[in-house]
Amino acid sequence: MPGIACYTSFTYAYLSRARVLARSLRRLHPDWSLWAVLTDHPPAGLPPDALAEFDHVIEASALGMADFPAWLFKHDVVEACTAVKATMLRHLLAQGAEKVIYLDPDIAAFAPLDLLSDRLDAASIVLTPHQTTPDTTEAAWRDNEGGSMRYGIYNLGFLGVRNDRTGQDFAAWWEERLLAACYDAPEDGIFTDQKYCDLVPGLFPGVHVERDPGCNVASWNIAHRPVRITRAGEVTAGGRPLRFYHFTKIGPPGTQAPGNVMTERYAGENFEVHELVAWYRREVAAATQPEAEAHPWHYGRWADGTPIPRPARLLWRARADLRRAFPNPFDPTGLLHWIATQEPAILGRDPAG
Repeated sequence: MPGIACYTSFTYAYLSRARVLARSLRRLHPDWSLWAVLTDHPPAGLPPDALAEFDHVIEASALGMADFPAWLFKHDVVEACTAVKATMLRHLLAQGAEKVIYLDPDIAAFAPLDLLSDRLDAASIVLTPHQTTPDTTEAAWRDNEGGSMRYGIYNLGFLGVRNDRTGQDFAAWWEERLLAACYDAPEDGIFTDQKYCDLVPGLFPGVHVERDPGCNVASWNIAHRPVRITRAGEVTAGGRPLRFYHFTKIGPPGTQAPGNVMTERYAGENFEVHELVAWYRREVAAATQPEAEAHPWHYGRWADGTPIPRPARLLWRARADLRRAFPNPFDPTGLLHWIATQEPAILGRDPAG
């Protein structure tokens, strides 16, 4: 599989966003190989062409992680989708891809990404920082620079890796860390797959930090990267072609979705940003498959349909004795029964009842 492989990781509830990403990439880079990694099982009634925008679709359970159900149970949905990224990266490198690019499913590309793929001619790893310009108010640096200090200097919605010794060593190191602890735990210095990569420029040679203002534009940097739309329809950010925009946590209009709030706060009167967001919402709506949109996450419930609360996952992480006693934590006759009898408050049940 020579050339460039580009992949994304998601569940079926995010299928519409992933389709928008794939369509935007296909238009700009028809020669790239597009891969979808699903940490989920397909919902009943999903049309056979629902993932036709991708060249290859693989379920995370097929990537070869040891004791996959027991490992997966430790993670909520965001943690699980990010935890498989390094294993998929190693899979693509082993398949012979010369360069591998990861993009989050809530991204859309607006101009060719050759700038980034070309960086991998010389660099082994390409990262994009959340911020490349200092904030000037306390409120902004608490939101943005403070967020980077808590959640990671580099936004892992994008990653580029060349298939050389350094790229392979990085992928192996990253996989080891993510298999061990890809958790939303900033209090422990971990934020899923992302905080680990703060260490990458110090641990590995050949790392390029991409500062082009048209790359990975999002609510955390739009205050310094004004978006403009020319009469010819070209979209720019910070005076450069807008290569890709990260529509993180954008929700329906008029709601308090985090992406909406932060976009309103930092786009200000830059109406072009709001035009992009409106365009994105329309594209997502057009790409929506109702069967997927309403599909509950396969790994979010025990096999009998009982929802798995986060405290049950934290208990499973912490208790090696439970992991030994119940090899398949999704079996409701095992771990669920134990929790119901020994720790019913985890399920929101009255211990006396």
